[in-house]
Amino acid sequence: MAGSTEHVISVEELLSRKINFVATEAGETSRGRDISGLQMRTIELQDEEACELKKEFEKLREAGDHLSLNSPNGGQRAIPKIQKVPLLLRDHQHFAKYFEPRIVALGPIHHGTEKYQPAEKYKLIMTNCFVKESGKDDEVLYNVVKKNIKQLRQCFQQEVTKNYSDQALAWMLFVDGCAILQSMHCAATSACKDWKMKYDLMAFGTQDLFLLENQLPYQLLQDLMDSSANKGELEKSITKFMYSQIILDGKAKPSMDKLGITETPIHLLDRLRTLMIISKSRSSTPGEDKGREDKIKEEQDGAAPPTRKSKTEIMPMESYSYRNVVELRSAGIHVKPSDADLLTTITFKKPNHIFSTAKLILSPIKVDDSMGPKFLNLIAYEMCPDFYNKLEITSYILFLDSLIDNIHDVTRLRNEGVLTNHLGSDEEVARLFNEIGTDLVPDPEAYREVRNDIQTYYNSKLNKWIAEARHEHCRTPWTVLAVSAAILILGLTFLQTWFAFKDDVGNSRPRVRP
Repeated sequence: MAGSTEHVISVEELLSRKINFVATEAGETSRGRDISGLQMRTIELQDEEACELKKEFEKLREAGDHLSLNSPNGGQRAIPKIQKVPLLLRDHQHFAKYFEPRIVALGPIHHGTEKYQPAEKYKLIMTNCFVKESGKDDEVLYNVVKKNIKQLRQCFQQEVTKNYSDQALAWMLFVDGCAILQSMHCAATSACKDWKMKYDLMAFGTQDLFLLENQLPYQLLQDLMDSSANKGELEKSITKFMYSQIILDGKAKPSMDKLGITETPIHLLDRLRTLMIISKSRSSTPGEDKGREDKIKEEQDGAAPPTRKSKTEIMPMESYSYRNVVELRSAGIHVKPSDADLLTTITFKKPNHIFSTAKLILSPIKVDDSMGPKFLNLIAYEMCPDFYNKLEITSYILFLDSLIDNIHDVTRLRNEGVLTNHLGSDEEVARLFNEIGTDLVPDPEAYREVRNDIQTYYNSKLNKWIAEARHEHCRTPWTVLAVSAAILILGLTFLQTWFAFKDDVGNSRPRVRP
C-alpha cells in the first residue's frame, strides 16, 4: 500500500525483543494501549511459534555440521554414537527378537525394564567382585566414572540419555561397566567357577554383550581397567574372550597377536566387527583390498584412492544368473574352505588344467544360536546413519545368502567343511540365512571381481559340459575305474585294429618278379 512502510525482522530479532505486555486482568494497559485477553494470547502464541521455528533452524544447521563431519572429506572423523537399532531393521517382523536382550540390560536404553530386573542382583555381585580385585575403594572407582560423565554422555545419542541425571547415569555406567569387565574375566579364566550360575544364563548373558542397544562406551571400560591393580590380567581376559566370540571355525581363526588393535574401539560390538574384517596382512575383503582404516584415512585426507581396473568387464548386479551352491557345482565350481584369518575373505580360483575344477574359497564358519543375533546387530551397527563404513558384514551376509537357498546348499557347504552346524538341522540353517538376508542392501563394489569371475566361468558351455561329464562318470572311485578301464579297452582295441589293418595292407601287395 502506498505510503506505508513494511519492516521485516528476522527470527532472532523477534525473539530478542522484550515484550512489555503484562497479561493480568482484561482491561489493563501496556505501553498506553488497551489489550484484550484474546490479543495477549495471540501474541503469546506467536512468540511460542517463533521459538519453535528457531529450534527448527538450529536443527537444520546442526544437521549440516553433522553431515560435514561424517563425509569422507569432512576433516575430522565422526564417532558413531550408541543408539537404538535403525527403524528399517527394528520394525521388521522377523528381526525384533535379535535386538532385545534375553537376560540382562546394559546401558540406558533398556534400563529399568521389568523383565530384566532379576539380572540386576548378578550385576551387583559382579561389580562387588571387580571392586575387591581392583584394590581400590568402590567410591574411588565410582568417581572415576563420575568425573568423566560429560564425555561419556556424549557417547550416546541424546534421546537415549535425556531422562537420566548425571548422577543416575554415572551410577548405571559404573555398575554395568564393572559387571561387564568381571564377567569377561570370569568367562576367559574360569575365575568365578565357584559361583552358582547356570550355564544357560551365562550363554544368553554373553549374547547380550553384543547387542547394539546394550553397548557401553569402550572408554568407560578402559578407564575402569586403568584404575584397577588387575589391569594386565583384565586386558588379557578381554582379548581371549573376544577371540572366543569370532565365529570363524577351525584353522581360520586369527592368531592372538592380530587381536591387538591399536585404535580404541567405540564399544565391544565395534571391536568384534573390527576383528572380523581387518587384518595386518593384505587380504581379499569386500570392496577394495585396503583395510577400512586405511581407506577412511586416505579419503579424509582428500586424496581419492586410485581406480583399479578389473581384468573382467564389470557386470551389473542383475546380470548375475547363478543362484546357489548346487547350481555352481553343476557348472564345475566347487566351494572349498580356506585358512584365511578373516571372516569376510572370499576368493575364486580358476582350474589349472582340464582335469581340475574351479574353486570358490570361503572362510569356514560356525553356525550356532549366537550367530543370528551377532550378525544382525553388526548389520544394524553398519546401518547407523552416523557410522561411515563400507558395509563389510552386510555384504558378506548377502553373498552367503546368495549361495544358500535351501537345505541342499547347506548340506553341500557342511560336507565341504565350509560350515559347521551347531544350530540343529540343515533346514534351520538355510532358514536363518534366508531370514537374515531379507531387505538388506550391500556395498555395490563388494566382491565385484569374485562375482564377475564366477559369472564368466558359469556362462561357459564348455565348462558345463566338462562338469556334467565329470559328475556323471567320476562321482565315485568305482566309476572312475570303470571309465578308465573303458578308455583303456577302447585304446587297446584301436591299436589292435590298426596293426591288423597294416598287416592286411602289407599282405595284399603284389609280389615283385625277379
